[in-house]
Amino acid sequence: MRAGKTGRLVLYSVLVGVISGLGAAAFFYALAWAKVFSLEFLAGYPVVDAAGEQILHVHLAQEYRPWALFFIPVIGGFLSGLLVYTFAPEAEGHGTDAMIDAFHNKEGLIRGRIPIVKSLASIITLSTGGSAGREGPIAQIGAGFGSWLGQVLKLDVHERRLLLLAGTAGGLGAIFRAPLGGALTSIEVLYKEDFETEGAITSIISSVVAYSIFTFFFGYASIFQTPTMKFINPAELVFYALLGLICSPLGWLYTKVFYGLRDRFFRKIPLKKHFIPAIGGLGVGAVGLFLPEVMGGGYGAIQAAILGQLTIGLMLAAVFFKMLTTSFTISSGGSGGVFGPTLFIGGMIGGVVGQVAHIYFPHIVVQPATFVLVGMAAFFAGVANAPMGAMLMVCEMTGSYGLLAPLMLVSVIAILLSKNWSIYEKQVKNKFYSPAHVADMTVNVLQEIKVGQIFKPEAVVTALSDSMKFKDLKKVISRTRESYFPVIDGHGTLTGILNLHDIRFVLFEDSLSDLVVVGELASRPVYVTPDDDLFQTLSKFVDSGYGQIPVLDNQNGQVILGLLAHEDVIAAYREEVIKRKGAE
Repeated sequence: MRAGKTGRLVLYSVLVGVISGLGAAAFFYALAWAKVFSLEFLAGYPVVDAAGEQILHVHLAQEYRPWALFFIPVIGGFLSGLLVYTFAPEAEGHGTDAMIDAFHNKEGLIRGRIPIVKSLASIITLSTGGSAGREGPIAQIGAGFGSWLGQVLKLDVHERRLLLLAGTAGGLGAIFRAPLGGALTSIEVLYKEDFETEGAITSIISSVVAYSIFTFFFGYASIFQTPTMKFINPAELVFYALLGLICSPLGWLYTKVFYGLRDRFFRKIPLKKHFIPAIGGLGVGAVGLFLPEVMGGGYGAIQAAILGQLTIGLMLAAVFFKMLTTSFTISSGGSGGVFGPTLFIGGMIGGVVGQVAHIYFPHIVVQPATFVLVGMAAFFAGVANAPMGAMLMVCEMTGSYGLLAPLMLVSVIAILLSKNWSIYEKQVKNKFYSPAHVADMTVNVLQEIKVGQIFKPEAVVTALSDSMKFKDLKKVISRTRESYFPVIDGHGTLTGILNLHDIRFVLFEDSLSDLVVVGELASRPVYVTPDDDLFQTLSKFVDSGYGQIPVLDNQNGQVILGLLAHEDVIAAYREEVIKRKGAE
């Protein structure tokens, strides 16, 4: 990437980071108030947040009203569906998948209204108990601004895609207070087996800027409060490996339930799409009546699991019912992300495995809470095919880097066993399968070979004067075997090319001997130089229809070095392909 282009993108990444950070702060603050109003004030159900997210310190709890807790998700689904399907239908579902689709298939284009509609709809969904994450809307706020900026500044498609990723990284880095994990996730989640490495610089810059702005308003504390955790007993790896093995089939079940309900149930309901999320909200409310922990984002429940405040039975039930409520919410067309619910499910799985192992092997598994953190990263790594970003993000969200060894082990196990499915259906295998990299993956062999590599200057070049009479031309033709002749003027400048195939029908007209000159028979001039590549040269052969083209000297354009034949280019291509196959 050129220095000027890089500098410009760095500046734009800073701007995208500023907007992403401000957008994340506004979203986070508005969501906090909306949750207090909907759940505490209207339903009398106390909002429990993670330790690092308790920003309001107000309590509006009334008498608990189970009937209100049942109906509030229905109302939220109705309002969210009405907003989305009226103004921006593409904002349905989880926003990260929409960002991935925009990168691969839509040249980095996101409509300007999408971030606004997605944010409002997600606030409604999450604050009314819908089971979804906030990373989807936050990623779309940043990605949408990056795309909009690229369009306004008339940047090329490649630059627009990079700003799209920068916006995603900024949103994730801010809302999760995980600048490195957010940047890495944004370039990793696009593929099942690859990274968008070109987006690393812009994503890191945007993520750091957005994180700095967000934490300026809400502090630098990690989202989850965790005791000091370290990996000190190698025997624990057996139980961590078991956790990875358990996460894989449950990840498969999660994706099957998620997309199965969408395709086989919600999409077959004979109603306008505007009203389908309300039906999903009905399912959320029904589950929430007996297990309210699986409503909303669930970070308060994750915090309780880390602190050992949840029973094994409750966590086990939460794993499966969170799959249902998340599917009810998002698969029905509700607005939100899947990252948060995925962390919740993984954390609960880890909590169950950790506590059971602690009961039977207390001398080995001393801190069962460590399994909650490892489970969060492992489950997301498996269902999203993003192990590196998940590991770093969980470390940053918890402020704990002492578990990197088990995090790495369990994430690798989960992803090795989960390659055939993903919660992000717009993911592609790698860059070879992405429309964004079609041009990059196309190897143009001819473009890598210069004319000078295959052409040898001729000792004698038969050039014709444009004033040569027709009778003299016939004498030249009789003495040579050439079919193409460069035509020059009195100063030696190439003015055309004489193609014998074009003059065959007049070649034996004696009446033209003194009436026609070569310049009148010549076609337009076409030439190449030794520095031209063979792809350019082949294009000139195709466009002109000539079988031979003059090669002019690089320094002195009036010196004709000889004629290059079309067959020479084809032969050079064949030799190069054979050489490369031999090397393989």
